[in-house]
Amino acid sequence: MKVQAYTSFTFSYLNRARVLFKTLRRRHPDWELVALITDEPPPGFAFDPADEPFDRVVWAQDLGIPNFKSWLFKHDVVEVCTAVKGPYLHQACSSGADVVIYLDPDTALLGPLDPLLDMLQTDEILLTPHLIDPNDDVQAILDNDIATLRTGIYNLGFVAIRTQGEGARFAKWWNDRLLSYCYDDIPLGLFVDQRWCDHVPALFDRVKIIRDPGYNVASWNLSQRKVAVGKDGSITVNGHPLRFWHFTKLGPLGDTMTKRYAGSNFPVYEIWSWYKREVAAATDPGIPDRWWAYGTYADGAPIEKAHRVLYRERADLQAAYPDPYAAGPGSFREWLQREAA
Repeated sequence: MKVQAYTSFTFSYLNRARVLFKTLRRRHPDWELVALITDEPPPGFAFDPADEPFDRVVWAQDLGIPNFKSWLFKHDVVEVCTAVKGPYLHQACSSGADVVIYLDPDTALLGPLDPLLDMLQTDEILLTPHLIDPNDDVQAILDNDIATLRTGIYNLGFVAIRTQGEGARFAKWWNDRLLSYCYDDIPLGLFVDQRWCDHVPALFDRVKIIRDPGYNVASWNLSQRKVAVGKDGSITVNGHPLRFWHFTKLGPLGDTMTKRYAGSNFPVYEIWSWYKREVAAATDPGIPDRWWAYGTYADGAPIEKAHRVLYRERADLQAAYPDPYAAGPGSFREWLQREAA
């Protein structure tokens, strides 16, 4: 069985992606590892894919998305890094791979994923819910249960499919939805790629919802997951082998949420400490903090979220300014400055 695993990121997340691919390579040396990048290297940073722990790079501009610059401008960095996941997954169905697995760049394997391949012998779409046990604590209900009602029942930091049948049909549907509606607009019922997948069990057959607590461990489910380390060094979650951890919100927010729900479950802090060391070792000083090549206009001015929203809501502006990143006479940026005057 040919397996392909990919993640989607910008250069500011290259350090996290390196850790993910390193852990994938260690556990699954025969899988093809693909980096999907929606960015350009920072000036002075020598990026050589041959030196990286993945097999190849796919640049978002090479996915064949029509009017790419116009399409890209409609999204902020989080929106676009999730939006490209659908087109890539759809195209990967004709790549020769039997199975395609997506993992967020801030995840890391702490155990083998072979059971996923066993699941895909009978099912064709695999999803992990944010929660697999109900919370009783009021704070946990507010932080996790109610939050997932807004952002989606399933965490799309992971999805796996067979590249045929229902898996391929899902990939095409997800491609179409994310090309047009991958926005962070909770009042409109959208939260990037996740809310769309609330529909999946109703729209597709051969869907498996993974309720094994060893998959997609994160701050949002630690209230109901006990992590333990055996005398032989094996790590379990509620007695099940730990497969992968989702280190979301690396930094003060992630620390706060982890401490709130890990409590005295000390192995959690050891795992986080290990991850922080791995990310620090994988960090390149040549990449500026929060770097994203598409975060500014051609003259270096930052693009405000309101500018992106206005552009995506106005077909006339899209027609008039097919390259909204341009600056100077006749540009979208000049039009904005004129309107604000």
